[in-house]
Amino acid sequence: MKHSNGGLVYSTESGRMCPGCREPVASCACKASAAPVGDGNVRVSRQTKGRGGKAVTLVKGLALDAAALAVLGKALRTACGSGGTVKDGVIEVQGDHCDRIMEELSKLGHRPKRAGG
Repeated sequence: MKHSNGGLVYSTESGRMCPGCREPVASCACKASAAPVGDGNVRVSRQTKGRGGKAVTLVKGLALDAAALAVLGKALRTACGSGGTVKDGVIEVQGDHCDRIMEELSKLGHRPKRAGG
């Protein structure tokens, strides 16, 4: 009986190997072909749940790849003058900036909708 454990995981020649394309992680072809996560319906909402009562503005549904999402997140945080992050295809901006973010997204050609209350 032959067992297949998925192939080479680490090589002393090139370091970590990608399990998908079996190339070194630095030159992986899989991450270049990753599809955008969002559905194209841009939703802007405000959330305080699980954050100690502090408000966070969330932008979901953007059909952008990870690099473009990071650039857009940086532009939105700069426009609002606050911090934030990009996690799992969702842009989080610290504070209640829903109106300002919707204006910025409209200027950039997106059609945002207000989600939640």
